[in-house]
Amino acid sequence: MAEDARVTPDRPAPARVRPAIVELTLVRLREFLREPEALFWTFGFPLLLAAGLGIAFRSRPPETVRVGVLASAPAAARAALDSVSGIAAVPLADDSAAAHALRTGQVALVVAPAGAGGTTGAGAAGVEYRFDPSRPEGRMARLVADEAVQRGAGRRDPMAVREATVQERGSRYIDFFIPGLLGLNLMGSGIWSIAFAVVTARNRKLLKRLVATPMSRAQYLASFLVSRLIFLVLELAALLGFGIFVFDVPLRGSLGTLLVVSLLAALTFSALGLLVSSRARTVEAVSGIANFVMLPMWIFSGVFFSAANFPAALQPFIQALPLTATVDSLRAVMLQGAPLASLGGELALIAGWLVVPFVVALRIFRWR
Repeated sequence: MAEDARVTPDRPAPARVRPAIVELTLVRLREFLREPEALFWTFGFPLLLAAGLGIAFRSRPPETVRVGVLASAPAAARAALDSVSGIAAVPLADDSAAAHALRTGQVALVVAPAGAGGTTGAGAAGVEYRFDPSRPEGRMARLVADEAVQRGAGRRDPMAVREATVQERGSRYIDFFIPGLLGLNLMGSGIWSIAFAVVTARNRKLLKRLVATPMSRAQYLASFLVSRLIFLVLELAALLGFGIFVFDVPLRGSLGTLLVVSLLAALTFSALGLLVSSRARTVEAVSGIANFVMLPMWIFSGVFFSAANFPAALQPFIQALPLTATVDSLRAVMLQGAPLASLGGELALIAGWLVVPFVVALRIFRWR
């Protein structure tokens, strides 16, 4: 006869058992909160990086161009360069001093008398500009110095012009960088935190014990994704709040659209973290695999500078990276006010990087 399951004074009610996914998610959250290093790299490091680069690339007056002038250069050219604000004329004795100043970056341009090697006398009719065309400051110095020299020699422009300087939120480097940093943080916290948590549990034989429980493999892996979503809100609030209130970074698009992009990206990088750790047995092994996966995105995905700077032959590979789609979407929402409907291609790419790694991780995941 089956045992009576009714509650009596001698038999208390059985404790309510929470679903496995809830318990596993709580474990993930406790593990994260007990690691000061994880808290620093998730919240502290991005804010310090944003503060440092924001200060370094803050709005400031135009920089003074340092131009080296040989003693043998025409007197009119030397006088013209000395009379223009924004140009710091550095006197140089001879060709050897000029070469050294250019090589060490003391000047961006050298003005010498015209002629082979700059060896003609002080009465030469023209000047020679020496600079490295691969350096942007060299090209800019050439334009500024030539403008001063030609005007000093009496040049008059046939067309009257005037200048109207414009400084707009969204065009600064910090405006470009904050969405990239947000995408980078989503990738780093998703891949590193999950990969190390899984491998550490495998090393401690915890996974070997969990495999004997009724918990399924999908529930265990999904708990990592759910825990990432909880911390996602805190990451967004910290980094976006810092950028908006400290550096006045614009948020022209919908906050809801930004949350959707960030949510999908966080899940995608978490799935990559699960795939990275699905077979690794040691921290050293998972560290190498994670770096191998993340390094191309660090370099090519346009976090610190535009991905368009790379050759056209690399663009198909660059545009296929999940971090590239994430950063492009975040910038489009924050700086251009793009609606969710215009991001269909980028979101589809990010979703593909979510589904495929998670399915593969489910198939090849090893408990021991």
